[in-house]
Amino acid sequence: MARIDLDLAHAYRPNPQRDEDYALLPLKMTFRDGGAYALLGPSGCGKTTLLNIISGLLQPSHGSVQFDGRDMTKLSPQERNIAQVFQFPVIYDTMTVAENLAFPLRNRRVPEDKIKQRVGKIAEMLEMSGQLNQRAAGLSADAKQKISLGRGLVREDVSAVLFDEPLTVIDPHLKWQLRRKLKQIHHELKLTLVYVTHDQVEALTFADEVVVMTRGRAVQVGSADELFERPAHTFVGNFIGSPGMNFLKGSVHNNKLQIGSRLLSLPIDKVAALQQAPDITLGVRPEYVVPATPEADHALPVHVTQVQDIGTYWLVTGRVGQGEGAPVLKARLSPDHAAPQVGATEWWSVVGAHTCFYKNEERIA
Repeated sequence: MARIDLDLAHAYRPNPQRDEDYALLPLKMTFRDGGAYALLGPSGCGKTTLLNIISGLLQPSHGSVQFDGRDMTKLSPQERNIAQVFQFPVIYDTMTVAENLAFPLRNRRVPEDKIKQRVGKIAEMLEMSGQLNQRAAGLSADAKQKISLGRGLVREDVSAVLFDEPLTVIDPHLKWQLRRKLKQIHHELKLTLVYVTHDQVEALTFADEVVVMTRGRAVQVGSADELFERPAHTFVGNFIGSPGMNFLKGSVHNNKLQIGSRLLSLPIDKVAALQQAPDITLGVRPEYVVPATPEADHALPVHVTQVQDIGTYWLVTGRVGQGEGAPVLKARLSPDHAAPQVGATEWWSVVGAHTCFYKNEERIA
């Protein structure tokens, strides 16, 4: 295992001048030895580019990659001692499950007794002990991808194991089992794992720390709790959560936040910081929008446009103001609360301990 330090940028075209010319904008990042990380973001944000730079399949156009303080920037994947699991199964159909799992070890001339022991351990972790003598050609896509995962994990001496959306071909019903299994394997083997995905559930349940990426930029690195409670960027607030964070533009006047024609009281501990950035965006998650009364000095009138019964909660959508251009606000209300009626006006509290404030898309500390 290794500590991985990145200080780099990457452009596929020569002489990049603008942000748009970069696939990866300049970033500095460290993956701790033995840590489990996820690179999370939409398609085209630079996740796979970053993973391929770590593995050595791609050399960064600027900067360096270091493993335990040693410069690896120009070394091959073999010289970096990296294992990588791809989106689709990469296995040998003519071999059995056991032979596939043993292949990376035999290539390194590991003693046969050690190979048998290690293959047995990984097969047991992946719940494939009963299939070791079956040919891979006859297995389902799910089982083949489990073999790919096993081949990535079977070596004990790897610097890191990299996963590029490895659960894409897995039946949705089995995904949660494999995520749980990967988490368990990480705790047992203490490998450095980096996992690429666009699925926030996969990222948040697998990783100790998640790197959220957009447009070639790593906008926040943090735990699931940090990303949910304190998004550092409006993109993180919108991307994490179902539905994402609500955003309302406003301005600060005399220690009050004006949204439309309504003046809202601000938390005492945030007034000083917000006075320095009078034009701000309020961010509040639907989970923290709560019913209030017109007398509450932290509530807004909302015209209800949609009510969905999700079973464990009401998902209510409304507009703050009249007309199609009025800001949209969503709330997750307890089923104990009477379902609002479409067309009714409700009062919802949007300022509280969990409310965040943003200037130029970045959270005001």
